Amino acid sequence: MCVILPSPSPGSVMARPAHGSVIVPDWHETVEGKEYLACILRKNRRRVFGLLERPLLSPPVAIDTASYKIFVSGKTGVGKTALVAKLAGLEVPTVHHETPGIQTTVVFWPAKLQASNRVVMFRFEFWDCGESALKKFDHMLPACKENTDAFLFLFSFTDRASFEDLPGQLARIAGEAPGVVRMVIGSKFDQYMHTDVPERDLTAFRQAWELPLLRVKSVPGRRLADGHTLDGRAGLADVAHVLNGLAEQLWHQDQIAAGLLPTPTDKTPD
Repeated sequence: MCVILPSPSPGSVMARPAHGSVIVPDWHETVEGKEYLACILRKNRRRVFGLLERPLLSPPVAIDTASYKIFVSGKTGVGKTALVAKLAGLEVPTVHHETPGIQTTVVFWPAKLQASNRVVMFRFEFWDCGESALKKFDHMLPACKENTDAFLFLFSFTDRASFEDLPGQLARIAGEAPGVVRMVIGSKFDQYMHTDVPERDLTAFRQAWELPLLRVKSVPGRRLADGHTLDGRAGLADVAHVLNGLAEQLWHQDQIAAGLLPTPTDKTPD
């Protein structure tokens, strides 16, 4: 069955850069890229950073840092906490427990800009809040949305209702924030053979909303030789497309806000 999701309201569609037009896509796999990645790794394990910490770079490779706040939104059980854990190189919870309040996680990601050939250290501060807490406490959602640079909207490939809830999530969370980056991520893509969301519905959604739509797997992270420790480099390779996608959208939006790129003309989908 193909369900047609509601289209966005006039003026709510924001132009987005073509993939690879802002960030060099596979730079992290080059010799130079791996040198920069070394500052967020320790013996092939991901380093964990607190809110006030940052990677240490030697003076010859000192680079600028671009910091962004990102609110992760989605129905209970779609994998918000699991996604953030994968992005940060942490263990993904094997049993679902709803986040009781607001949880913040800092992830650093170096990337090279196409236009200037310059390397920038992106600092993503992810805000994750359980759906029950959002409903119970009125101050939670405003706190998550305040000064937010991007919204990540999650749905699960194994939960049709979470996909059909996307338009409501977009309107409720990002409806009054036209200049904020919005991205959609489908979780549990490794279970695509049992998907409740066929490809034709994804295509229809992309055409209507013109938003980046990425897919992530929910399988446990790869391990080092000891069989227990998460392989930091392998984990980064698994989520590089998400981190690069965020960096690309956010840097592009910053260039527009600074007047360095033309402001896109509002467009209403057919």
